[in-house]
Amino acid sequence: MLNAEKRKTIFLLIPVVVILTGYVLYPTFETFLESIKRNGVFSLQNYKDFFGAKSAANFEALWNSIWISLLSVLFSALIGIPLAYIFNRYDFPGRKFFSNIAIMPIVLPSLVGVIAFMFLYGEAGLVPNAIKDIFNLSEVPFSIGGISGILIVHAYTMYPYFYITTSSALNNIDPSMEESALSLGASKFKVFWKVTFPLLTPGIVAASLLVFMVSMASFSAPFLLAGGFRVLSLQIYFSKINGDLEMAATQSVILSIVSISFLLFMRWYQGRKDYRMASKGIGAHRSEVNNPFIKWTMVSIGIIAMIILLLPHATLLVLSLVPDGAWTWQTYPTALGLENFRLLFEDPHIWEPVRNSLFMAFIACLGVLVFGVITSYALVKRSFIGKNLLDILVMIPWALPATVVGMNLILAFNKPSVFSFGNILVGTFWILPLAYFVRFLPLVVRSTNAVLEQLDDSIEEAAQNLGAKWFYTFRRVVIPIILPGVLSGTLLAFVQAVGEFPTSVLLYTLGNRPISIEIMNQLRMFNIGQAAAYGMIQVGLIAIVMFISTRIFGVKADKAL
Repeated sequence: MLNAEKRKTIFLLIPVVVILTGYVLYPTFETFLESIKRNGVFSLQNYKDFFGAKSAANFEALWNSIWISLLSVLFSALIGIPLAYIFNRYDFPGRKFFSNIAIMPIVLPSLVGVIAFMFLYGEAGLVPNAIKDIFNLSEVPFSIGGISGILIVHAYTMYPYFYITTSSALNNIDPSMEESALSLGASKFKVFWKVTFPLLTPGIVAASLLVFMVSMASFSAPFLLAGGFRVLSLQIYFSKINGDLEMAATQSVILSIVSISFLLFMRWYQGRKDYRMASKGIGAHRSEVNNPFIKWTMVSIGIIAMIILLLPHATLLVLSLVPDGAWTWQTYPTALGLENFRLLFEDPHIWEPVRNSLFMAFIACLGVLVFGVITSYALVKRSFIGKNLLDILVMIPWALPATVVGMNLILAFNKPSVFSFGNILVGTFWILPLAYFVRFLPLVVRSTNAVLEQLDDSIEEAAQNLGAKWFYTFRRVVIPIILPGVLSGTLLAFVQAVGEFPTSVLLYTLGNRPISIEIMNQLRMFNIGQAAAYGMIQVGLIAIVMFISTRIFGVKADKAL
């Protein structure tokens, strides 16, 4: 007979295992099976074609994806780490304000951010044309596009990952360790390189992983800026729309292998040394900048950086005020107004994508809230065989690029199965909420793990010793304590789902098209103002969620990420 604790563990694990098997493991396995088929027969020809001379485009796209991702990591680190060090180690006028502005790029969804950069710095962009007119030039002095455009957008949108994780790590370093090294005669540079930087390694590794995987999965920037430049995420999309699902599956498997390999390499690199501190310390402190020249130079740089960081947001706002037809061939918009926002709230057809996105994100996040809490509780508070395997399985959707997750679901649910209750889900309304659920489940599990690991087991034991049943204790004691962490992950998943583009473009139908797809449709019709108005709604939702997470639940961005 099983004892009560084992029965509770099994009770928790059954739905977890069923969900993960049906919607993570099974779709991944179906994609692998499809990749080793040729006309329905077992064959490795797809892989031969991928790496063969006849299909050089695929191998070129793979190589481009890898080196662009590595450069994105490098450039993001070169921006994020110095900013974090300056704002967390030095005190000067406006420091707190500038440090808050530094995370503003994270508010822009990927598609919306790329659009803002196009109309700000592209060939027809506001900045190049303004410079051209001011200096009476014959042509614009510069414009972003191609590889340089992709890297600029990636660096702008991804450096906050380094900034946030490095800031968190710096605030946790015991300053007495650096002071001891200085007192022993080490130079400031040597102290940074030998003491501070090694202690930042876990945070830098975590940010590198995130930036590399996000860059490998990047779809919006290559889609709009590439100009014929190939990356593997786009190749998957092109194979799918051309009906070559076998090659799309092969490309998905290879992209997954590269992403997971980088994940394993960075974990190995981090695990080579012990980065723990032996002392508890007295908390971080900042040095006052007393030199007037240095102080006001830093303030000036902060103001310039603030303007650069906020220009894409301002551009998006201006674009959202451009009525239909008011900016076609002209260099600048000829009129501004609130017509686009009025239509959003008055025209049911225009409001439909917003309603679809909110409804699908709500359904998905309701699922990840319930399932994420159960999964996290089982992983943190229960002991069972295969815990590490289950933990890896939970994190697979986060490690896989969004286009791969979309292809996995297409290949798994384009035919009836037990996990779709005998129905074909591809082409239906429900495939997108399912994709959002699978894609963002790790966010809730991760944020819940963080608070559950801090919850002392004695709290539950005390409630049960007083006669409370396990479920009553879980509902009335555990849930209220971990609620801030759970809601921070859920809210982050919600805004990510509202702005999700790569998965949506593979799976949407006319009846469930979300905001991101409608933005692309409006751009194709040259209705720039309406596309930007949709983008402003996404930005507004993200800003509201960040405010709720930090002000109401007290959860900082580094914990949510």
